[in-house]
Amino acid sequence: MTIPTPLQDMLAREKRARLRAERLYEQVQRELRAANERLMQHAYALSDQVIAQREALMRARDRAESLEGANSRYSQDLSLANERLREAVETLEDGFAVFDKDQVLILANQAYLSVFRDFPEVQPGIRYRRIAEICAFEGVVLLQDIAPEDWVAMMMARWNSPTIAPVQLDFSTGLSVRLVERRAGNGDLVSLSNNITETLRYQSELIAAQQKAEAAAETKSAFLANMSHEIRTPMNGVIGMAELLAETDLDDEQRSYTETITSSGQALVTIINDILDYSKMDAGKMELHPEIFDLEKMIHDVLSLLTPRAREKSIELIVDYDMFLPARLIADPGRMRQILTNLVGNAVKFTESGYVLVRALGMGSSAHGQMVTLTVEDTGIGISREHQDRIFTEFSQVEESASRRFEGTGLGLAITRQIVSAMGGNIWVESDPGIGSCFGISLELPLSPDPGPLGPEPLPNTIRTVLLISDHLISREIIARRLQAAGAKILTATQSGVALRNIINARPDLALIDQDLGTEPVDTVLAELRAHRDALPVMLMSSDMSQARDLLARGDVRAVLPKPLLWRDLLAALGTPAPAPEDHDQPPVLPEPTGRADITFRVLYAEDNKTNQLVFSKMLKGLPLDLHMADNGRQAVADFGALHPDIVFMDVSMPEMDGREATRLIRATEAGRDVPIIALTAHAMQEEIDRIMGAGMNAMLTKPLKKSELLSALRDHAPPGLFPQAD
Repeated sequence: MTIPTPLQDMLAREKRARLRAERLYEQVQRELRAANERLMQHAYALSDQVIAQREALMRARDRAESLEGANSRYSQDLSLANERLREAVETLEDGFAVFDKDQVLILANQAYLSVFRDFPEVQPGIRYRRIAEICAFEGVVLLQDIAPEDWVAMMMARWNSPTIAPVQLDFSTGLSVRLVERRAGNGDLVSLSNNITETLRYQSELIAAQQKAEAAAETKSAFLANMSHEIRTPMNGVIGMAELLAETDLDDEQRSYTETITSSGQALVTIINDILDYSKMDAGKMELHPEIFDLEKMIHDVLSLLTPRAREKSIELIVDYDMFLPARLIADPGRMRQILTNLVGNAVKFTESGYVLVRALGMGSSAHGQMVTLTVEDTGIGISREHQDRIFTEFSQVEESASRRFEGTGLGLAITRQIVSAMGGNIWVESDPGIGSCFGISLELPLSPDPGPLGPEPLPNTIRTVLLISDHLISREIIARRLQAAGAKILTATQSGVALRNIINARPDLALIDQDLGTEPVDTVLAELRAHRDALPVMLMSSDMSQARDLLARGDVRAVLPKPLLWRDLLAALGTPAPAPEDHDQPPVLPEPTGRADITFRVLYAEDNKTNQLVFSKMLKGLPLDLHMADNGRQAVADFGALHPDIVFMDVSMPEMDGREATRLIRATEAGRDVPIIALTAHAMQEEIDRIMGAGMNAMLTKPLKKSELLSALRDHAPPGLFPQAD
């Protein structure tokens, strides 16, 4: 059957519409399912969020509860800490307070408030100024002659100062505090009152104890000075008379007695000097007086003084002076001489045979001068290791038994150590018992502006070969080394046979002979040399000038050089035809007056001790002098006005008027302004010496008086033209 076309079109449209509706329905369902899915996922997410928020809320609630508990604990801890802080502040013996930036007291302990117990208003809330006013106007604080308003102004000025200085407050109750105040970062002021009452009391006791100790030290020094004076005064008579007696005609036994008296007296004076030196150092009164001095010459001078004692024991004294060490340095020459005398004197004392060698070495320069090392070596008894640790202590000796062989105070090395320490140096010792000892010191000494030549000074051009005759190995090697450095060829010999072979074969230009030859007498060696070469210049190195004088007088030698050999002595001898030997052991002799023969040379000597007057007059016996004695200072002033002496020797300690006052009165006169006045004293303390020289003395001689020193002072201070000056 055929369906009409319009119907077919309508059915087709309906079919298409239905298909579209089905597709739309399917699409809507799909969208609905997707929406439902999204809604479900959103619901799940919301559910998870709600659960998470619920859990977070639970955690927050738990945390809040925990924090609330912690806060409670912290509050309790803070309260406990504050309580402990308050208790700690209250336990302080010192006052503690805090003011805010507006000067209001916000905290104070009882130690701070206790001094204001009579003023109830002093409590937290009071201002700083009001507290200062109470202290000043109510008599709480002793103001030490400061007006109350000025004291308050001073305390307020401290408050406003950027840096608050501590101040001491003395309260009327007897309490003393040191007020220390500091400003905090927020402007608060922290005030601490340190109780110094006991400290001041202890300090006062210390000051009193120090004054007592100083008074005791002064008393001890005065006692020692007086004892020195009392001992030296009679010793002046003993030693002076012994010295004068030695100049008379004596047989051997009498001369032995006289020398024993002299040496014993000098030993006693040495002991006195050691005790006085130790006393001065112990009291901290040792002073150093640096000046330019010749170190090489000083070493030889010290050894020259000790030569007689060394010669008695056949000990060879040797010097090894560094050729490149300057001779002129700066130090206290008196103390340097004392150091060397103590060390070399000990070496000679504790050495029975062998040698004592003094070395002076330059150890380089520094910013302040020259590093110098001095060593003193000996072949003596040595020192055991256990004794080495204490030999530099006071009153300590190597042998301490009652039967010890070597005498002495045991102060020499202790004094030496203190001198070296005061000069900024070090001292040490190396020793082996039975072999010997080596004492050394190291010092840093400034150089003189003119330190002298460095290096070996050359010999004259005519001296090319030198024959050195000596049987002492060390001494010979030191001299030979110095001669070689000066450009000479050295021939050495220990006896005449070898010396003759050298003379014949090498024909030297100079012979240098040691007088102390152990193999044969030096006279024999000289005779052999003269027999084979009479024109050979010969110089003798001698430790006993009295024995060498005959050789020089006979013309057997050209010059006599003191041992140990000083290089400048050799050069001087080579530059002079035939110099006479210098006898250091003999006192200087005043020549006859010249130029003023018509004028009497008057000497006034003020001395209350009759023995000392006798010694003085005998020492000047035979000289062309008009000597007058005064028994005290008052008489000396009167005699000066009547006699008008050319020179005055003034004892310091005299009755009625002492030497210082007498000197001042003489200086006050027209005639006494320029006259030389020489002090004579038995005092040896530096304070006393300063007072003596401050009275107007030209120089000072120390008792016991030596004739050589007296004559030197007389020569040096005589008016010009009366006595010719010695070179």
